[in-house]
Amino acid sequence: MFVGREQECRAYEGTIKGMDSLIGDAERYRILFETMEDGFCIIEFFDGPHGPLSDYIHVEANAAYERNAGIPDVVGQKLREMVPDEADGWVELYGSVLRTGKPIRFQRELEKTGHYLDVSSFRVGPFENRQVAVLFKDISAQVKAQKALRDLNDTLEARIAQALAEQEEAEGALRQAQKMEAVGQLTGGLAHDFNNLLAGISGAFEMIGVRLAQGRTGDIDKYLTAGQGATRRAAALTHRLLAFSRRQTLSPKPTVVNRLLGDFSELVRRTVGPQIEVQTIAASGLWPALVDANQLENALLNLCINARDAMPAGGKITIETGNRWLDDRTARDHGLTQGQYVTICTSDTGTGIDKAILDRVFDPFFTTKPIGQGTGLGLSMVYGFARQSNGHVRIYSEPGDGTMVCIYLPRHRGEEDVDSPDIAEPVVEAEAGETVLVIDDEPSVRMLIVDALQDLGYACLEAADGPSGLRILESRGRIDLLITDVGLPGGLNGRQVADAARTLRPDLRILFVTGYAENAVLNHGHIEHGMEVLTKPFAMDELHRRVATLLQAE
Repeated sequence: MFVGREQECRAYEGTIKGMDSLIGDAERYRILFETMEDGFCIIEFFDGPHGPLSDYIHVEANAAYERNAGIPDVVGQKLREMVPDEADGWVELYGSVLRTGKPIRFQRELEKTGHYLDVSSFRVGPFENRQVAVLFKDISAQVKAQKALRDLNDTLEARIAQALAEQEEAEGALRQAQKMEAVGQLTGGLAHDFNNLLAGISGAFEMIGVRLAQGRTGDIDKYLTAGQGATRRAAALTHRLLAFSRRQTLSPKPTVVNRLLGDFSELVRRTVGPQIEVQTIAASGLWPALVDANQLENALLNLCINARDAMPAGGKITIETGNRWLDDRTARDHGLTQGQYVTICTSDTGTGIDKAILDRVFDPFFTTKPIGQGTGLGLSMVYGFARQSNGHVRIYSEPGDGTMVCIYLPRHRGEEDVDSPDIAEPVVEAEAGETVLVIDDEPSVRMLIVDALQDLGYACLEAADGPSGLRILESRGRIDLLITDVGLPGGLNGRQVADAARTLRPDLRILFVTGYAENAVLNHGHIEHGMEVLTKPFAMDELHRRVATLLQAE
């Protein structure tokens, strides 16, 4: 903005110093002096009441002085008479030029007139002359423009901040609306499915009661079978819900998925029927993945059942594994972090899915099947399982050309766990004196566990909450095993009771029993040696097996 001002100042200084020799004509000097665009004056210092060199008088001034400074007829005027409130500042600036002989340049407002000036100043002749030349230009318009721009920027930032706040508020309201819509879908679907299941369970119990009252016990078995079947379906429904919400307890182990395909493909063939061909393509050199094999099989079975339903006239299901390395961009597109992944994909030759609804297929209770033929939890369970396993799931489909669903699981940097084959073991009865403490706030569950264990010869102690159970643990009586619900009233949850029990009894074996597998309370499945988790509802045979395994373990 001020390029060339110093050179201009030095040019005027040279003009004045050599005026006599270069011009030699007073008229020519006067024309130059009066036609300058910038204001120009020569001031001469004198000693005043405020001290030596404390004031100055204007000895020369051009016509542009008034235009730039806003003060007319300054020649002969003293500074302290012109601007008494500002005089000290101007004396200090120009006095330094007089004393040092060094030119200065600065910007300053002349408060009396409100003009903002860009000023260059230099000494005229030796110090004894006491004269200083001042060249200045009014830049008030530029300063105002700069201020207006700053104000605009400040206002713009405020407007942007307000707009972002309003956008965030709107997005929050949208998220809440979507959340409430999902809750509505969830509760509606739950009410429908659980009412059906409860009708089967309660009806079975009522008919058993009626038959017992009538003394007709011959057909009780069919009602027991119906009630137990409804119970198993209710348990399967809750497991799907927990998988969707990522709250199920997983037992991940390093697994090469290819080793599961043989038995699993046979299960799929029996499930989908002979009209559908099942093909498996196992990639060679497949990496291990850290995954719960049972839950992975459940997820894949859900996908294969969906594929079967999409091919009512028959077709082909392909189950394929592979190794994939995802770069940063591809990983972001898949909702993952970059790295190496094991993929398990199921594809079919079915009807496919319309693109208009493809982004909704993982929503809970969303289904394209006719009423009564699907809960809408299958794909949401697969999605929840994949995310809980630190992976992801992707779906690709074209109407009329079939569907492919791929589960991505992070590669495990380690060796595969090789389990010894499971051998069915007979129920082991208690050794003499073996004692189990059962803590559960649900009386019916507590009663069933105690009765089942007492039938095997175990001595049982009972508590309905954490503090009561802890008092029993603090006693000196024999306790070989603690069975505790995770969610307990009384201020102590099951994990806290177990931790306190291990402090009191370091070798105590612990079986956590939980209604919805509070993964966070159980440290996301990272439990210590001598502890196991059993999820409600459970079969009594499974309870017997877990108890025997814990008590017989070294």
